[in-house]
Amino acid sequence: MKKVLVISGHPNLSQSIANQTIIDSLASGLNSVEIRRLDTLYPTEQIDVSAEQQALLNADVIVWQFPFYWYSMPALMKKWLDEVFLHGFAHGSTAKLGGKKLVISITTGAPEVAYQEDAVMKHTMAQLVAPFESIAALCQLDLQNISYLNGVSYVGRNEEKIAEQKQTARKYAEQLIQTINELIGEK
Repeated sequence: MKKVLVISGHPNLSQSIANQTIIDSLASGLNSVEIRRLDTLYPTEQIDVSAEQQALLNADVIVWQFPFYWYSMPALMKKWLDEVFLHGFAHGSTAKLGGKKLVISITTGAPEVAYQEDAVMKHTMAQLVAPFESIAALCQLDLQNISYLNGVSYVGRNEEKIAEQKQTARKYAEQLIQTINELIGEK
């Protein structure tokens, strides 16, 4: 059975609606999945590099799940990337991750219409996530998919909005689970 590793990069998942719903859905909807919540594993940001590298080596499919912070990943996840994806492990002539499948799943606070060249962000999501494509290429990871759930912000949260966001996140997670299951040969 192929193993799926999910790296949850939200800095405080317990205060998230969309990311927590997605992570919970992945936990219940996938077989043979390991979810590594960086916020609970590393509250002091002291990353266990060998444990993280071993988790990556054990995985067939790697999923990065995180909110889009300032057009990138949150600081803790960036620190994880900086410390774990070392030369000789993740890239270079002795790299060990080549060929593993990578799925990147991002949530944004701004709605999809904001991510257009003629809108407030001045760039499309496809343009803004290009650095992740470069990371995958450098590490010879088989980038399968970059998907986004836009418009899940903190603005105007009331019980109705929270229920709506959870439903939207569950639908999104169902599609993500389908993508992952296709990658591991499960239907």
